[in-house]
Amino acid sequence: MVIAQQEAVEAGLDEEKTITRQRRPLSRNGLVWQRLRGMPRFWVGAIAFGLIVVLSIVGPFLTPWSITDRDVYNMGMGPTLRHWFGTNSIGQDIFAQTMAGLQKSLIIGLVAGILGTLLAAVIGSVAGYVGGVTDKVISWFTHLLLVVPSFFILILLSPLFKSLSWIALTFFLAIFSWMIMAQVVRNQTRSLRNRDFVRAARYMGLPTRKILSRHILPNIASLLIIDVTLGIVSMIMSETSLSYFGFGVQKPDVSLGTLLADGTSAALTRPWLFVFPAGVLVVLLFAISLIGDALRDAIDPTSGANRA
Repeated sequence: MVIAQQEAVEAGLDEEKTITRQRRPLSRNGLVWQRLRGMPRFWVGAIAFGLIVVLSIVGPFLTPWSITDRDVYNMGMGPTLRHWFGTNSIGQDIFAQTMAGLQKSLIIGLVAGILGTLLAAVIGSVAGYVGGVTDKVISWFTHLLLVVPSFFILILLSPLFKSLSWIALTFFLAIFSWMIMAQVVRNQTRSLRNRDFVRAARYMGLPTRKILSRHILPNIASLLIIDVTLGIVSMIMSETSLSYFGFGVQKPDVSLGTLLADGTSAALTRPWLFVFPAGVLVVLLFAISLIGDALRDAIDPTSGANRA
């Protein structure tokens, strides 16, 4: 009887420990991940984006054709087992060009999107924390760039892209993409700089760069993560638009924008020249947008209610 009571007590203690472990509060990152796991659109976007990235890496090795090779016996032909996406009027393989263009657009979008967010984080946090003349000068310069449309500035600078390379285009896209997010970071920093933990760090003699990197930016990291995902979409669209009109990536390089420009005139007579690059672009942008939308709702659950 006594042994049975002891076993019951031990079982109750084990159960209480289990409940205590289960009720342990989640960290912020753990809470965000828990919300993301319950969002089907996040998994759809993540899987689609992962497949596109893998395809952009593996795709060029799946075909014996390069972007410049010509098949003189199959010029202007539709999709076949020999040419999965067909060929253009001079016999170049559209699948090989689409994979190369996808790689280029992905690299430009990822690099420009991340660089733009980093610029916004640094410039906005410095303006918001330091204040005074520094804030006024940065705000004036930011408003000036917002008034002048960045797309037209990039068009005016397009001769530089032709003489340099697509790498220059990537950096120019990042340079003219940080202004709006920098204002958001500035306002968030102004609301954080008088918090107790920031004051304590300042009284302890920490330099400004450490206060910004350790106390300010980590508290607005969620906004920066969302901006990166949406910025990648914006940069891919900007590069595609510039390349479509002849101001971005220049031949013999290819991107999704140059392929769309080449296939537009034959969209009705030879639709494979336009449909396949356009389809890849739409799936890519849709996947990244789903990820960004899910991240926004996971980090800020009220954002979905506000949109409704």
